Amino acid sequence: MMHGWTGKILHIDLGTRHFHVEEPCPEFYTKYMGGRGMGGFYLRQCAGLDWDHPGMVISLFTGPLTATLSPTSGRIHLMSKSPLTGLVGDSSLGGRLAFQLKRAGWDGLVIKGKSPVPVGIQIEDQEVEIIPAHELWGLETHRVHEKICPGKASLACIGPAGENGVRFASVTADRHHSAGRTGLGLSLGTKKLKYILVRGTGRTRVKDSGMLKQAREEILRLTAASPALMGQFGFTCLGTGAVYDLMDNRRMMPTDNFRKTVFDHAPKLNAAAYAKAYSPKKHGCFGCHILCKKIGKKGRQDITMPEFETMSHFTALIGCQDKDLVVQANERCSRLGLDTISTASVLACRREITGQDYTKELILSLIEELGHGRGEGRLLGRGATAYAGAMGNPDAAMAVKSLDLPAYDPRGAYGMALGYALSTRGGCHLRAYPISHEILRKPVATDRFSFSGKARIIKIAEDLNAAVDSLIACKFIFFAAGLEEYAKAFTAVTGLDTSAQDLLKTGERIYYNERIINTMNGFDAKEDMLPPRFFSEPGSGSTHLPIPPISRADFLKARGKYYEIRGLTPDGLPMEAKARQLGLT
Repeated sequence: MMHGWTGKILHIDLGTRHFHVEEPCPEFYTKYMGGRGMGGFYLRQCAGLDWDHPGMVISLFTGPLTATLSPTSGRIHLMSKSPLTGLVGDSSLGGRLAFQLKRAGWDGLVIKGKSPVPVGIQIEDQEVEIIPAHELWGLETHRVHEKICPGKASLACIGPAGENGVRFASVTADRHHSAGRTGLGLSLGTKKLKYILVRGTGRTRVKDSGMLKQAREEILRLTAASPALMGQFGFTCLGTGAVYDLMDNRRMMPTDNFRKTVFDHAPKLNAAAYAKAYSPKKHGCFGCHILCKKIGKKGRQDITMPEFETMSHFTALIGCQDKDLVVQANERCSRLGLDTISTASVLACRREITGQDYTKELILSLIEELGHGRGEGRLLGRGATAYAGAMGNPDAAMAVKSLDLPAYDPRGAYGMALGYALSTRGGCHLRAYPISHEILRKPVATDRFSFSGKARIIKIAEDLNAAVDSLIACKFIFFAAGLEEYAKAFTAVTGLDTSAQDLLKTGERIYYNERIINTMNGFDAKEDMLPPRFFSEPGSGSTHLPIPPISRADFLKARGKYYEIRGLTPDGLPMEAKARQLGLT
């Protein structure tokens, strides 16, 4: 019997409606760990297939710490080939899904094939059913939850966006949690899979419960001492929107589609303003003590409050001053199954190209058209890169590898610039999350206007976050704790004596595997590049804080250094010797 893992992976073919159980060898678990690592293993077997090919897999994996006392271990990792980018497409999803799947006895779920009709997957412990879902097709996500009434089970579903071809459609779990960014809602939609319902009654076997309790206490003490997480103005009180004022203060808030970096109305649109208006309650992933998600009230209705990216992009990026509109837009995106970052980004791109400012009515109307794939929404639903190209102005798309940039202007943080360009899923801040040291100054402050040392910092952070996404834990807790504490938790749960460096090495293997997958799909150094605007136009500096354009020469030098440190060729391609060293050949 294994500890931490169940030793079983469920494979479902929606085309044949057959399923089988895989019981991998122990070496597979130590090599890929769980979550993002295991998802990458199965995705690599599909390299070269189109994202909508029947043989393309969608995987959902828990980690060895799931359903244990380890803090922030309640997330699950989804992975497939992104319909938006053609790259590795993955997302970390909160809620109770991971907990229920693990308790049902499964380390993960691998889905392939296409159903000819809408279906749902229902799992209760070892019982697996594929259920007709005709009556649910076309419903918004909250209506699916109302119809199924999951009770103690966990329910993940797609909305109309995933059914209607939106390339950045998301997956919603337990009403308030979304797997966004890379279009995995469309991945489910093209297979006619409307929902996944899971309920489990088992327990995760832990090797040393006493040691796990010690590791937990150490992590909780470190968290309690973190102002960024647990302080009056930190994530536990204000949610991720606590970052809003920081971005404004640092003059790196993306404004008017990244043409400016300061939004004059920002002081009235921060997290405190939302807290005053909506009196939100704390909410979070199962087993989390930080509770960074907020649920507000409008009359008798619970409303999921916007995260930082949504707050910023639906105000500064598109020129909006109405926080009530931001809440409404966030709610509509959630119910339709739309990623908020990409939705706001393509609206900002449209605003720049057409020169048309937005009213509240127009924004909400365009969101509806997007979600239902009608009218102008058909083109907007292809994403900002495709939209800008079709409109004859490709430079207006603020994206890397077709993934829209989040709410951190890279001219104000050069590690972020490098992280955006090199991310294996496109313009993503979470692969390396340099905002931690460049803005929050954790674990140590770095010069945000310099590339010095950033290549190595980005590489190490990518490895660390790949390990975090595979354990699975929440990235935010690493503002306070580190891999040392989580290595102790991993050792306690699995019984495998593991150090922080061991976890970091596993993360390196997982990340390099993703570079291999992207290369097999035709990507190289020419895609590891920022939009031209950041090299030619300054940000909105001040007398005391200029925000110049990024030096292209310095950027390319840092990128080349990263390739060397990562073990890639000068063209950003994997090397066989490095892959062999990491056990990936």
